[in-house]
Amino acid sequence: MMKDGLQDTVCAVSTPAGTGGIAIVRVSGTDALTICDALFTPRRKNHCLSMQTAYTMSYGAICDGEEVVDEVLIAVFRAPHSFTGEDTVEITCHGSLYVQQQIMQLLVREGCRIAMPGEFTQRAFLSGKMDLSQAEAVADLIASSSAGMHRVALNQMRGGFSCELAQIREQLLHFTSLVELELDFAEEDVTFADRSQLTQSASAIKTHLSRLVQSFSWGNAIKNGIPVVIVGETNVGKSTLLNHLLNEEKAIVSEIHGTTRDVIEDVISIKGISFRFIDTAGLRDTDNEVEMLGIERTYQKITQASIVVWMIDATQFSEKIENIAEKIIPQIKGKQLIIVINKVDRLTLEEQQVLDAEFLPQIPARRIYLSAKYKQNTEALEAALLDAAGLPEINDSDFIVSNVRHYEALSKALESICRLEDGLQQGIASDLMAQDIRECIHYLGEITGEISTNEILENIFKNFCIGK
Repeated sequence: MMKDGLQDTVCAVSTPAGTGGIAIVRVSGTDALTICDALFTPRRKNHCLSMQTAYTMSYGAICDGEEVVDEVLIAVFRAPHSFTGEDTVEITCHGSLYVQQQIMQLLVREGCRIAMPGEFTQRAFLSGKMDLSQAEAVADLIASSSAGMHRVALNQMRGGFSCELAQIREQLLHFTSLVELELDFAEEDVTFADRSQLTQSASAIKTHLSRLVQSFSWGNAIKNGIPVVIVGETNVGKSTLLNHLLNEEKAIVSEIHGTTRDVIEDVISIKGISFRFIDTAGLRDTDNEVEMLGIERTYQKITQASIVVWMIDATQFSEKIENIAEKIIPQIKGKQLIIVINKVDRLTLEEQQVLDAEFLPQIPARRIYLSAKYKQNTEALEAALLDAAGLPEINDSDFIVSNVRHYEALSKALESICRLEDGLQQGIASDLMAQDIRECIHYLGEITGEISTNEILENIFKNFCIGK
């Protein structure tokens, strides 16, 4: 049952804001065809949208009385076989902002309401076209900026994750019904639920939920990008490397020491995985207050990163390297360290071997020799980053949790099933078992929307873009 306001016929521009070749205005609701018919003059005579076959397009004009606003193509989708489950019309017009605004004003004048962010997808959920986890995947798919994020969102949107959770809930519902039956016949002291079978199922479900919960670390990295901080002394080539990886002049490159005084961040996609690179102020002793603040932020960013790229100038090895190592190494426990020796174009192979043997043997880390200026061997750094990320290959059948709400619900469901497993081993009473099973079912239902509140729905859909 749709809540108040969602019975209205709504409209929105579904293409990105701005001027382009074309734009799409979407209209959905009970009166969508009637409202659009009042504004549409088809090229073909005696033709109206109300009589148009579903999944077909008509050519004509949107008119304000006798005045033509634009020549358009109109696609018709009929309930219940549309994205929202309602009658839906999509008007493809020219991308002029003026044209888009005029069409929207005419639709509102004829009885439409401007759609709220995510309202079309919310209607799809409330119409039973998709569950809540699939609806959230729509937003993730729109926001995807890498092949990995796209694949995770697409897998979830196709409903495989929902099916997986539904199978678990079905098993639990079967057992809870048997346990509840035992409670109804408590005085007769009968047993309906096979304890050994329930123990096996609880163990299998725990393993399954544990895998999903653990996958969140991968999913979160894929969705938000793996944070990589580039550190080192001044003028070792950090900004040059960042500019090369980004393929643009993002950071200022200068021979003057201390040019980078603040943190510069951007995202780079390598083999479909997003890395959030952070270029930092060069590490050195200085009396400049602004530069000192930048250096302080450098150490802060080291603690926030998953991968630390320590960049060293191959031509300037000195005792400072040991001083910097003493400051960096204690902060990278649990993180991946890649040592990049830059400016190797100025060294012979023999000199490179001496550096590796005499200066860095005690530091366990991947080592890459490259020239950021001449873009030599930077592909080796990309390969080292992928290896350090440690992300698995994602197949179409893999389900990786990337949504914080899903992670929290799964974690609570896992706690419930662990209590159930412990309780079965201790021979606890049926009513306590039933409570643990019900809790697990509840949290799994929160993910797919079988158990939801208006507050949850509003928090989810308000973050969607308008027109979706």
